[in-house]
Amino acid sequence: MGRQMTEMLKGTLEGIVLALLTGKPAYGYEITALLRAQGFSDIAEGTVYALLVRIEQKGLVDVEKRPSEKGPPRKVYSLNAQGLEYLNEFWRTWGFLTERLEQLREGGR
Repeated sequence: MGRQMTEMLKGTLEGIVLALLTGKPAYGYEITALLRAQGFSDIAEGTVYALLVRIEQKGLVDVEKRPSEKGPPRKVYSLNAQGLEYLNEFWRTWGFLTERLEQLREGGR
């Protein structure tokens, strides 16, 4: 992944992870696997876990510890009302930006 892609992902990865959680609750490794299945193959697990800590601290997700077959209990993350509100704002902002970028690409002002 190039530097430009890495920098752009830093600003959008939070919204991407919240969008993944709208489908169903998931734990850290599962979220990483979902990202990779969506084509974000170069995202490190450490990046995802750090992001999960941040969105938990911001109150955007609810966390439940569930038993694991291997090792300690897993933290399962689910989108809560505050997270859904944040995600909706993310999509509004994303729509605005993509419209403006498309206009610029087409030579418009």
